[in-house]
Amino acid sequence: MITKKRGITKRWVCYLAVLAIGIAFTGCGNKAIVKEIQVGLHNNNDLKIQVDVTTTGPADVYVEYWADKDKSGRKFRSLLSKNKDMHSLVLCNIVPNTDYAYNVISLSNGVKSVSKVYTFKSHELQMFLQDQFKAKTADKTALPAEFKDGLMLINKRFAPGVAYLVDYQGQVRWYHMIDRLGFKVINFTKEHTLLSILGRNDEPTSYGSEILEINLLGDTLLHLTKGQGDFKQTIHHEILKNDKGQLVTLFVDQKIMDLTAIGGGKKDTVNGDGIMVMDKTGKQFYKWSVFDVMDPLKDKNLLNTKKDWMHANSLNYDTDGNYLMSFYNNGQIWKIDAKTGKVIYKFGKGGTIALPAECNFTQAHAAHINQQGNLMFFDNGVEKHQSGVFAMKIDEQNKSAKIAMHFQLPKQIFNGRMGSAYMINDTSILVCCSKRHIIVLTNTKGVLQWTMETSVPTYRAGFIKYKQLDDYLKP
Repeated sequence: MITKKRGITKRWVCYLAVLAIGIAFTGCGNKAIVKEIQVGLHNNNDLKIQVDVTTTGPADVYVEYWADKDKSGRKFRSLLSKNKDMHSLVLCNIVPNTDYAYNVISLSNGVKSVSKVYTFKSHELQMFLQDQFKAKTADKTALPAEFKDGLMLINKRFAPGVAYLVDYQGQVRWYHMIDRLGFKVINFTKEHTLLSILGRNDEPTSYGSEILEINLLGDTLLHLTKGQGDFKQTIHHEILKNDKGQLVTLFVDQKIMDLTAIGGGKKDTVNGDGIMVMDKTGKQFYKWSVFDVMDPLKDKNLLNTKKDWMHANSLNYDTDGNYLMSFYNNGQIWKIDAKTGKVIYKFGKGGTIALPAECNFTQAHAAHINQQGNLMFFDNGVEKHQSGVFAMKIDEQNKSAKIAMHFQLPKQIFNGRMGSAYMINDTSILVCCSKRHIIVLTNTKGVLQWTMETSVPTYRAGFIKYKQLDDYLKP
């Protein structure tokens, strides 16, 4: 169930105290003091603790908390609840089955008051969340510090949907669950939120009809459903935000065509792909379609591909703000002018950029510009039955390309559909082989440094550095 309301679950509520004025805090004058504290789960999530504090008057309140077993003395702090007499504070960074201690701190009329130390014990993770990920480091391998200093973003695509943040040891450090839908695609935004496409189990792998944005406290910031505003189409494979905060996604574009000349129907349907930009209400600001730049009748195999003619499978931005869009069925990556809709180049077999002899990729996923400024993508490797990773230096002016990085993965983890590859640092790449239920860390030669088996066939595996998270969310 998607909800904006925070609440204490009925499954576990602990009334820690109903405090008479002056017992929990000492003070005098008109200073507001804490009257009552209640502790429970936030939205029934085992890794989020909600502390509800009632004060005798308006005050600023936060909670400082720490794990008893942590001998380093490290303390975490909740967000500040300002100028209220009823405060709901969410504690993150919770480790399952662990004893915690905490203080409630209030600020009123310039006076800071600290409560005595209270305690709670976190729950064990529910069974369906246990043993989801099994990580293993290769023998005699020292994992890069950058990899240990972040979390992987993984999504469960069928209902009940789950978004996970998982560390290099395979431990679930954060999760968010929805009941009736799956997280088909999910991305971490510049605003430190999670933006996703939601879909039913009977919708195709990466297709859906709802958009959900949540913060890392689990609160719903945006929820759009197909039918609202100009949001009329099925969306798929990608959901992003542009610099204006608008939603950018791929959609299924249908065109009724006369295909009798090639043996089809008089009013036949061809399913293509498009780019759509909407605001948070579903109002459309931009729309582009592959039908604008390409004639389906020139495809000799159209009768076989008309139900999913091009199969766009990723969308991203080049450094100049124009779109990068990859297609599975023709094995190409296009650069598209974000203003005019003109195709700037097509990279791949039959494209407008000359391919180096060694760049024989077949089908691509997760095309993006990496930290070195190169076009990087996961090569499904369908024809050679072996997947790999490419990073290319594209010379648009001379319509040429050079290989900046290329490696093949072991044949045992060949991944013919879906998948992703992102650089962790200049020598380590996080690769997701979705169909194989495995995520691996490799060096630039494709040697496996680390592997993690997953219970869910996540579409991609993103990586979020700890420095990208607010302090109250850092494990």
